[in-house]
Amino acid sequence: MINYVVAKNGGIKMFAGVGNVNSGNLKGWSNTAEGVAYTLNTCGIAEKIMGHKSMNFASKEGFKTDDGAMLLLKRALELV
Repeated sequence: MINYVVAKNGGIKMFAGVGNVNSGNLKGWSNTAEGVAYTLNTCGIAEKIMGHKSMNFASKEGFKTDDGAMLLLKRALELV
């Protein structure tokens, strides 16, 4: 189940399991709401999804605005 997200290269990297980023549990990356929703549907969504600080400073990771990654995640969750 997806439980950790990171803004990267104008999209969102999604991780599952214990350790997340450092242990290589990458499950998907997408820069579209449909792509993020596909990964969330395929892998499942944990009760809590934690976000890397990049989700709040997304303009440093290829988004037009700092809230761009959170908006993308919100749009994807509406599709799930």
